[in-house]
Amino acid sequence: MASVSRLGAMARVSRQIPRNGLQCHFLNTSAVLRSEAMSNLGTVAVQKKPIGGFRGGIVGFLFGFSLASSFAAYHLLEEYQKASAALQASVEELKISTEKVSAHVRRIDAVEKDLKAMSDSSATKEDISRVRAEVKKLYDGLHVEFLDLRTHVWGIQQDLHKLSKKDSTEVRI
Repeated sequence: MASVSRLGAMARVSRQIPRNGLQCHFLNTSAVLRSEAMSNLGTVAVQKKPIGGFRGGIVGFLFGFSLASSFAAYHLLEEYQKASAALQASVEELKISTEKVSAHVRRIDAVEKDLKAMSDSSATKEDISRVRAEVKKLYDGLHVEFLDLRTHVWGIQQDLHKLSKKDSTEVRI
């Protein structure tokens, strides 16, 4: 195709007269040669000039922009869904930990209530020292009574022993 257009261009150039007025022939343009060259090459396709190139550029730009925008929107939506899922998981973990903390607080309140009840019902150091002194007095008193009773029993034994050795019937109380 390029050779056909070159031949046509050369033929046109050969028909033109140069500026100096001399005619020069670069190519022989006889009818026989032209018909021979044309018959071998086939038909020449007419080249269309691009019409609407600017319009095609705008359409291409808009198509590319819309494609890029949809791609960006898809990725943005995907990231939003991932972030939303992560936030939901974080909220669930926070809810579970809050429930655990609430359970621990309830247990601590119950233990504090029991501790207060025990501290109200338990004795203080002063109470214990007072009770200890009373128990010591009771123990000492019982010991004295025990010793008195022992002395009394020993006295009765001695009297029985004397009676058994003597034939007397004297009882001492």
